[in-house]
Amino acid sequence: MKGMHNKLLSADLSVQSSAESTIDAEKLTGYLGGRGLGVKLFTSLVNPRTDPLSPDNCLVFATGPLTGSIVPTSGRFSLVTKSPLTGLILYSNTGGSVGPALKSTGYDCLVVRGRLDEPCYMLVSEGEEPQIIPCRDLWGLDTLETQNRLESLGLGRFHSLMIGPAGENGVLYASIMNDGNHRAFGRGGSGAVMGAKNLKAIVIKVGKAKPDIDNPELLTTYVKSARDKMKVAPITNSSLPMFGTAGLLNVINELGMLGIKNFQVGYSHEAENLSGEAIREQIFEKDEGCYACPIRCGRMTKTQSMNGKGPEFESLLLGTLTSIFDLVTVTEANYHCNLLGLDTVSTAGTISCAMELREKGALNDDRIQFGNKDILIPLIEDIAYRRGIGEELASGSAQLAAKHGMPDAAVHVKGMELPAYDPRGAIGHALGYATSNRGGCHLTGYLVSMEVFAAPKKIPRASTGSKADLLVLKQHQSAIEDSLIVCKFAGYALGFDFYSRFATAVTGEDLNITRLMKIGERIYNLERLFNVKAGLSRKDDTLPKRFLTEPLSEGLSKGRTVPLDSMLEDYYRLRDWDKTGAPSRAKLEELHIKP
Repeated sequence: MKGMHNKLLSADLSVQSSAESTIDAEKLTGYLGGRGLGVKLFTSLVNPRTDPLSPDNCLVFATGPLTGSIVPTSGRFSLVTKSPLTGLILYSNTGGSVGPALKSTGYDCLVVRGRLDEPCYMLVSEGEEPQIIPCRDLWGLDTLETQNRLESLGLGRFHSLMIGPAGENGVLYASIMNDGNHRAFGRGGSGAVMGAKNLKAIVIKVGKAKPDIDNPELLTTYVKSARDKMKVAPITNSSLPMFGTAGLLNVINELGMLGIKNFQVGYSHEAENLSGEAIREQIFEKDEGCYACPIRCGRMTKTQSMNGKGPEFESLLLGTLTSIFDLVTVTEANYHCNLLGLDTVSTAGTISCAMELREKGALNDDRIQFGNKDILIPLIEDIAYRRGIGEELASGSAQLAAKHGMPDAAVHVKGMELPAYDPRGAIGHALGYATSNRGGCHLTGYLVSMEVFAAPKKIPRASTGSKADLLVLKQHQSAIEDSLIVCKFAGYALGFDFYSRFATAVTGEDLNITRLMKIGERIYNLERLFNVKAGLSRKDDTLPKRFLTEPLSEGLSKGRTVPLDSMLEDYYRLRDWDKTGAPSRAKLEELHIKP
């Protein structure tokens, strides 16, 4: 398939060997690339009952047919593995320039399996076998120190993936960081998987390989049209460039659906202290963007003692969930998470869970209290190094709350802590949380885009009507965006028809919208099948009890709970899943998936 090199590089760390192979055309036409191709490769290699931290688990890094092209926001690529936090399939993607760098080596995908006997990094170069290089001197360094040390080695132009101390120490929600401390393969603990393999970093030297494009002239025309649309759409032209993702905070707070005090509250007048407007006014240095991205939503920021990237909207949970509304403290907490290689959402959710346990007398540590800004960064460091109470927090909120006899204090789905949107304020988005294949995730369907931001059109956020139908479509669309692979923010300006045009011009395949949506359905069902074999069932497609039974007490979402059961019935029917939550044999046959 054009747009891809059709080449896979596999590395077995246990025997320090590698092999190049051709990717079957059927896999490319059936799953495209990125998340879809990663899921297809991963599920063929890993037993669903495999221990995520064992050598048998794989890390599958995959680019898509649009990665590294002239298509706006095409700098992203995907990772698929088994999550140590949830025990389920984990798909994640990251921006920057690492994906285009991998593609420039002549490979579309990199599969890493096995385990090294000592800490090493992997060097991937065009036309050469990957090298495994011992690096005990890098083990223990934070991500920025690691990046600086790699840059001092005279390796030439490269981009990198790496773990920090959190990944080395097996924190179950450790991330793999991208080019130092700027971006991440977040959620679910991929950093712990990499750490268990004794793999400190993957260094990818920029090469010259470029895949063929079927119709470059037509692609150029489509790209010009897309960029013109992105220049006039308010979100991509004004809001995101001016305030970054943190520009969402005031909107979500005013709607009374911002995660505050471990989701016990949905609104606070103090939340504006952490807003995108406050960031712009107080700590903003410059904007920053990924490869081929005209939006440039990244915020480079600086406090009196530190500097770095962010915080992003979801990372502001470090303040809202803990009721710490001091911008400098929250910003520096975000910097520390990036340096140590911690997922900010799960870090915030686990610390706020501990605070609720302390508030209700289940945890005996007077320091861990809502609003105590002096404890936030020390707790983050304790988690990364598994020191003191950090040893308990390193396993996530679900295990922490269960250990202390109050499981309802953990706000998670399938073991993964929830992002910033309180689902009581957006009912369709709530169903998306409950049915996400990777756990508590807002990006798998992101129906809040319609319920709150009217993209592409506004729907009532409190209604259950047609929410299951719309969510299924959005989940399939999301799988395609993650497989082509492009940034979801472009979708605020571009209709899905643009992705069909891009994909067809690049690959030469007739990737019309109907065909793309069928591929998205295939990807979603293959992920679900893996999870069912891993032990998932209908009981796991739920939400924390407080969202189902405890109405919000103030704000514009006051009095609301989530009527999940009726929507879930509709959702299962639409998906043709049986009462246990497994895809039916007829559905699998329709999608050409082997049971």
